[in-house]
Amino acid sequence: MTLTGQHFIAGARSGDPADDFLAWDPRADGPLPTPFADGSEAEVAVAAEAAADAFVHYRRLSAETRAQFLEAIADEIEALGDALLNRAAQETALPAARLQGERGRTCGQLRAFAHWLREPLHPVLHDEALPERQPLPRPDLRLGQVPLGPVAVFGASNFPLAFSVAGGDTAAALAAGCPVIVKGHPAHPGTSELVASAITRAAARTDVPAGVFSLIQGRTPALSIALVRHPAIAAVGFTGSAAVGQSLAAEAAARPTPIPFFGELGAVNPQVILPGQLAAQPDQLAQMQAASMVMGQGQFCTSPGLVLLPDSDGADRYLASLAEALAEHNEGVMLTPGIARAYRSGADHLASQPGVTELARGRNDGHPNGAVPIVYQVNAADAINNPELFEEVFGPCVLVITGAQGEALGDLIAALPGQLTTTVHGNDADFARHSDLLETLAYTCGRLIANQMPTGVEVCAAQNHGGPWPASTAPQTTSVGGEAIQRFLRPLAYQNWPAAQLPESLR
Repeated sequence: MTLTGQHFIAGARSGDPADDFLAWDPRADGPLPTPFADGSEAEVAVAAEAAADAFVHYRRLSAETRAQFLEAIADEIEALGDALLNRAAQETALPAARLQGERGRTCGQLRAFAHWLREPLHPVLHDEALPERQPLPRPDLRLGQVPLGPVAVFGASNFPLAFSVAGGDTAAALAAGCPVIVKGHPAHPGTSELVASAITRAAARTDVPAGVFSLIQGRTPALSIALVRHPAIAAVGFTGSAAVGQSLAAEAAARPTPIPFFGELGAVNPQVILPGQLAAQPDQLAQMQAASMVMGQGQFCTSPGLVLLPDSDGADRYLASLAEALAEHNEGVMLTPGIARAYRSGADHLASQPGVTELARGRNDGHPNGAVPIVYQVNAADAINNPELFEEVFGPCVLVITGAQGEALGDLIAALPGQLTTTVHGNDADFARHSDLLETLAYTCGRLIANQMPTGVEVCAAQNHGGPWPASTAPQTTSVGGEAIQRFLRPLAYQNWPAAQLPESLR
């Protein structure tokens, strides 16, 4: 299909892109030809009001109808074929295999939510009436759930498909019965437009109200703020930087009627290496670390950016092997020029901290949007009192903290901010010896991993992708997996309600 650069608002195209912004090809370091319209507060209002109107009908549709809608979206995305993958590659510099996999994940999670609509993960809670109970009878009570209302979703820069227009937030909200307005990420507006066209066609195919979905493109903070502030918006799903996430979360909380803000803000995803495993497999551990940190140029929210390494047998070999592995990697092209600049700035800032030295770096090809993989190291004594060492550098950069054993390891774990994941590399004896210390890790992250790297998030019923602040703004929720739908529902108890008027699922 031919790109127009316009928004999709309630099934119709909107906006004049003539004088607004262009997409950027980071590999060629130049603009792509089609201009895109910057959204306005007026267009936000039209989309939000259409979503509010559609909500009245959409929330009453059966679970089966919503499941068919999600499946139709997946079918329409796949029908875009190579046109979608080629445009995404132009806008992100991501390789074809990665984008094919991401498209598969995107369609897979849409179909997974369709499955969970047909076969709910949670049982119906029903307390039957006890009219003879003394001193007071008990009424009949059934616990149901109702959707919150229209949801604003912000597309992520690093996942143009799986965390963007038809990504996990959109799929979960639509499954819950909530209309969605997506603020497209300006790093891949053409990809966003193509996916939006697929959702619009799917809505028409399944007789879903057009106002159930809108896409508004744009680059300005004012557009994002207008969307969060609109009184029709009932919740926000966000994946992105901590600075932008905190700003929008504050806007959501400051409204006359505050709304929930479900933000996933990133992490350094520490790797805790225990002595037994280190002595047995120093080379394997180093190679796993190098491969994971450079995967996708480290542009994953679960990229392993911190290693806690004990001074014990195998430590020197681990560091040498990690340096050797990293030296074999060339720089990679980042998603955008801005992300490349931020990476270099963040790496330089890390290098400037007291006690930090460079262990190794990859090859520098001089690409203007390139990111050279780097490993820094610092001693535990210098790291414990410096919280700046625990801040994410988005890209292929890792900090190894040496001397992480005994009391120092406990102090480091206590100093960690909230994480999406924490990995422990150890054998059975390691885990037994450190059981008390490792139990505390459950309170630092949303996912505990043993002897595997964190990069990659399985979409399944038991998954959790979130964590204590600042990994996410709502640590009791997940943005991936079957439980993600719960963010956009609220409980509603029906007491002595007429059976014929109960929701079908509660009858």
